[in-house]
Amino acid sequence: MFSTKNPEINSILKELLSRMQEEFGAKLIGLYLYGSLVWGDFDFDISDIDLLAVLTSDITEKEVISLNKLHETFVSDYKEWSDRIEVQYVSTNALKTFKSSVNIMAVISPGEPLHRVDYVEEYLMNFYFVQEQGEALYGPDPKMFIQSISKQDFLDTIIIDARKWRTHIENAKYSRPYQGFAIMTLCRAFYTFTYGQQVSKRKAAEWVKTNYPQWTDLIDSAFIWRKLYREKVENPEDTYPEAKKFVDFMIEKIIS
Repeated sequence: MFSTKNPEINSILKELLSRMQEEFGAKLIGLYLYGSLVWGDFDFDISDIDLLAVLTSDITEKEVISLNKLHETFVSDYKEWSDRIEVQYVSTNALKTFKSSVNIMAVISPGEPLHRVDYVEEYLMNFYFVQEQGEALYGPDPKMFIQSISKQDFLDTIIIDARKWRTHIENAKYSRPYQGFAIMTLCRAFYTFTYGQQVSKRKAAEWVKTNYPQWTDLIDSAFIWRKLYREKVENPEDTYPEAKKFVDFMIEKIIS
C-alpha cells in the first residue's frame, strides 16, 4: 500500500479503504490515490483527497444508498474531512469502454453528494491522472484497468472543461471560497494546457503570477479565501466581478 509522508493521512486512507472493503467485499478490486497527495503541495487544511475505486461491475442503486451512509459515517467520525473527499466508483468495463459507450458510475466530490452518473467520459482527466501518476492503495497497476488515454485526449478535455467554467463561475457569486477555488483551478488548467503536465495549484498559480503580474493580488487572495472556507464571509459578491474577469481571461488563454 502506498504511503504518503503524513502518518495521519495514511491512517485515514487505511480506514477508508477498510470501510470500502467491508462494503463491497470482492467487488472492490482496486483503490488508487491521485491529486496533490501524489504530486505534491498537499495542504492539510484545505486540500481534497482524490481517489478512484475500481469495481468488478457497475454500482447499483442499492449500493449507492448504502455507500452514502458509509461516507456520512466517515465524515462524522473525521469531521475535518467533511466535503473534502472525492471518489469515483467505476467498473472495469466502464474504464475500458468509457470513450465509446454509455456507462454507469458513482461519484462523490466537494460540494456534490454521492450520486450515479452515466456520462463517464467526462471524467477522462481524472482517469488520465490515475493512469500517469496514480498510486495503488489496494490492487494492481491501474493501467491494467484504464483504456489508454493519450496526452492529446487529455489536452482536448482541458479545453472542454475550461469552457464549462464560463457557466460554473456563476455558482461562485455568493461564495468567496468557491471564487478562490475557481481562480486556482483555472491557473492549473492553463499551466497544464501549456506544458502538458499536471502540477499543484500553488505551483501553477506562481507561474501565472510571474507571467501575468497584473493578477498577483487576486491570486494571492484566492488562496486566502480558499483556506478560510469554513468562516462566514460578508458580501462575497463584491469580489465576484474580478474573479469572473480572471476566469474569462484564463479561458481565452486556453482555448485561443
